[in-house]
Amino acid sequence: MTTVIQVKGIKKTFGEREILKDIHFEIRQGEKIGLVGWNGSGKTTLVNILAGHIEQDQGSITTWPSHLKMGYLPQSTDCPITMDNIMVEAKEDFFHMTKRMGLSKDLLQSEQSPYLSGGERLKLSLANIWANHPEFIILDEPTNHLDLHGVQWLIDEVKSFAGAAIVISHDRYFLDETVTKIFEIENGELTIYEGNYTAYRLEKQRRYDQQLRDYNKQQRKVDMIHQQVNTLKNWSDKAHKQAGKGGSNSENRQMGVREFERAKAKKKDNQVKSKLKRLNLELSKYGIEKPKEEASVLFQFENAGKRGKRVLEAQGLTKQFGDRLLFEESHFYIKHGERIGVIGSNGTGKTTLIKMLLGEESITKGSFWKSESIKLAYLSQDVLDLPENKSIKECFDLSNREQSSKARSILVSMGIDDSKWTKPISHLSLGERTRVKLAEMILQEYDLLILDEPTNHLDLPSREQLEETLLQFAGTLLIVSHDRYFVEKCCDKLLSIQHKKISRIEMGLSEFLSREQQKTIKPKQNIQEELAILDHKITELLGRISMYKPGTEEYVTLDQDLNAYMDQKRRLMK
Repeated sequence: MTTVIQVKGIKKTFGEREILKDIHFEIRQGEKIGLVGWNGSGKTTLVNILAGHIEQDQGSITTWPSHLKMGYLPQSTDCPITMDNIMVEAKEDFFHMTKRMGLSKDLLQSEQSPYLSGGERLKLSLANIWANHPEFIILDEPTNHLDLHGVQWLIDEVKSFAGAAIVISHDRYFLDETVTKIFEIENGELTIYEGNYTAYRLEKQRRYDQQLRDYNKQQRKVDMIHQQVNTLKNWSDKAHKQAGKGGSNSENRQMGVREFERAKAKKKDNQVKSKLKRLNLELSKYGIEKPKEEASVLFQFENAGKRGKRVLEAQGLTKQFGDRLLFEESHFYIKHGERIGVIGSNGTGKTTLIKMLLGEESITKGSFWKSESIKLAYLSQDVLDLPENKSIKECFDLSNREQSSKARSILVSMGIDDSKWTKPISHLSLGERTRVKLAEMILQEYDLLILDEPTNHLDLPSREQLEETLLQFAGTLLIVSHDRYFVEKCCDKLLSIQHKKISRIEMGLSEFLSREQQKTIKPKQNIQEELAILDHKITELLGRISMYKPGTEEYVTLDQDLNAYMDQKRRLMK
């Protein structure tokens, strides 16, 4: 395959921190690369260098052709897409893409833009990229706000895209379905793994286990040599003592005895030096470092205990923005301790529902009851609302030393070290900002956690740890997320928003999607059965009509029936 991008010796430093250290790689035509690593490891910095948005300190980037046409989706898609910033020649393709994603032209009207969901804005941005036919695409967290339909559309587009692509994503399902190679950035260095995300995790664990075995084997050898050295040193010390002892007059006359002990001690000293020299030489050439254990992230929520059976209940809930109806006449409830996933296509009103629950958005019709005694915490999908000029310490506004110490411990366990405690929020990555907001929640005792896209900016280890922690949380969970793996693991019930209704579903996501798929398969089966019956009738009529002359009464009747069956078949086949 032809190389489209070649990177040699890229280095980048911010202040005293070296983000990227001597990065080398090639990307060939058609390759789909997943770029992974902890939040703040330098993933977005690297793609911004590739896109030409920031300059590297050292190194070179060569592209073929020299003016490679790139499509770039940044991590934040707050800039609105309107008719003014869509290339004229791309408008037809743009509308074709938006139609395939279930969006209408009306969404580009200026009066609609304030009501667009994060997913709708993201779909418009993706459609704009694809409509301009790029040769190379860079996608930074492209699934963060996408619904299940949008994720599947993007999977199909990336897989069928003829050019090369590099994708930063913490969506394991998306990476498994799209990429064939993983670039991992860790401690500023890049390691390449073949295969999708699952293959990468297995290979990384295999490499870790092998290095640990080799290291332990090496250390056993080192210990054995040190034991031999200690034995020789003991013999040497004993020989030195014997050589230095004063004996009787007759013994002193035998000077050869003392000289023998002195020579023996010297020989042992040389053996010690030789063994240590060989050991150090071997370690310098072939020494195996102890593999670094993956940093662990610890989330630990507390809750104040059971508050009653039902914590939320909606009756006849309706929400409308102008002429745009989100949902109407919806009834549902949530009990204490339940784990509810809120699902629905982009723009159906998931975030609006959460805001109505919180009292931040008005109710058009109906009622929304929640227990007065319940204590809830809310994590919004917008992590840009923290005061960027303030430090983490100032954001927490902690009243005593004990709380301050606990906050520091939580942040360190979440991968945010003390060096960032007094730095402005603006210096933190989006993932680090999410962790700061989660840390604020952890410091309190809550009965209900409302999480709106909680994994959007979390790296993969943090997502996995958050899943494990939420499974231990004894309170109630209400989660809006398009991370299929996350919802499947954390939620055993659903609130589904579709056909302008909110419905409570007494099952998890996998079972629900399977049943929905069966609903679409069954009508197709029915259509095939109807077509088979029509074909049989048409064949029968063709045989009968051939027995009569055109223009006769029997011929006209059969011809009318035949045309009716043919029309019915054409309608079914549309």
